[in-house]
Amino acid sequence: MTLYAQDARFTLLIDWLSKLGTELSIDPTSVVAASSDASFRRYFRVSATTRTLVVMDAPPPNEDCRPFIDVTQRLIDAGLNVPHVIRENLSLGFLLLTDLGPTTYYDRIENGIDDPSLQNMYRQAVSALVQVQQARKDGLAVYDAPRLKAELSLFNDWYLSVHYKMTLDGTQAQAIDQVFDLLVQHNSAQPSVFVHRDFHSPNLMYCAEAQYGPNPGILDYQDAVSGPITYDLASLVMDARTTWEEPQQLDWAIRYWEQARKAGLPVPTDFADFHRDYEWMGLQRNLRILGVFARLNYRDHKAHYLAHLPRVNQYVRQVAGRYLAFRPLIKLLDQLDNIQPSVGYTF
Repeated sequence: MTLYAQDARFTLLIDWLSKLGTELSIDPTSVVAASSDASFRRYFRVSATTRTLVVMDAPPPNEDCRPFIDVTQRLIDAGLNVPHVIRENLSLGFLLLTDLGPTTYYDRIENGIDDPSLQNMYRQAVSALVQVQQARKDGLAVYDAPRLKAELSLFNDWYLSVHYKMTLDGTQAQAIDQVFDLLVQHNSAQPSVFVHRDFHSPNLMYCAEAQYGPNPGILDYQDAVSGPITYDLASLVMDARTTWEEPQQLDWAIRYWEQARKAGLPVPTDFADFHRDYEWMGLQRNLRILGVFARLNYRDHKAHYLAHLPRVNQYVRQVAGRYLAFRPLIKLLDQLDNIQPSVGYTF
């Protein structure tokens, strides 16, 4: 606990756990950092007599625990493996949760994993995604056209203006805005389901031991919305932190599409149509991520996100280079990256 000795919230957290200690057999002196994320939230692991537990620290007024509690129950009702809320203190912003283990999918990939194990993990993730999309979406915020368009402004405001210190001229701005409008129009017209919004390797837990439940465990879902059906698949197969080549993306996408059809989810009956849908959704998401990661560096001083920009840029190019409608975007990226324009296949 030495690292947090001067941390006022950590002191509050230890005090709260101490009051729960006898009831739940918690040892407050065992608290260690578990993880943090792109928000103000952070997580700690604490020992109890027969298990470990996780504490979420979500400081008000920056964070609100209520959406997490609400979405947790929706996912439990849908049969997913998510942390259960054991105790809560909403005024302080603390939740005590069951532990899904210390290992994320991203950890396993980074540490090296054989292909059969990788394929098994991701097939389980695909199956879990089909379940996620059948969770209740009533009352969730709607991922509609205005919201999708607003999020794309992050690309201009942070990736172009701040990261590259570039201001688009009138012709460029009009061309990029037309690209954005086309994406938003297409993506907002997709059928709507429960959307996790960050269904990718850092938020999927590898549950190797029975005590952690079935694989995968799912985290960081408190920002769930009702939105386009391909959004979470695009998150999974175009992971901002892990490079997946296109043949692998297609394999998992086909497996998802087949399972989604069997489950009665509203995916197109022709995979070619579905492929275009999730590619265009992936393009939109990754343009937003370029802006988000730039903002996390320059505004929030989280420099490690910059390391992922080249990968996300490549995912953007993968899709934008395939469709004639996105040529203005490719020209802009070529200008930013100081490379000669290339000619690719267009449809």
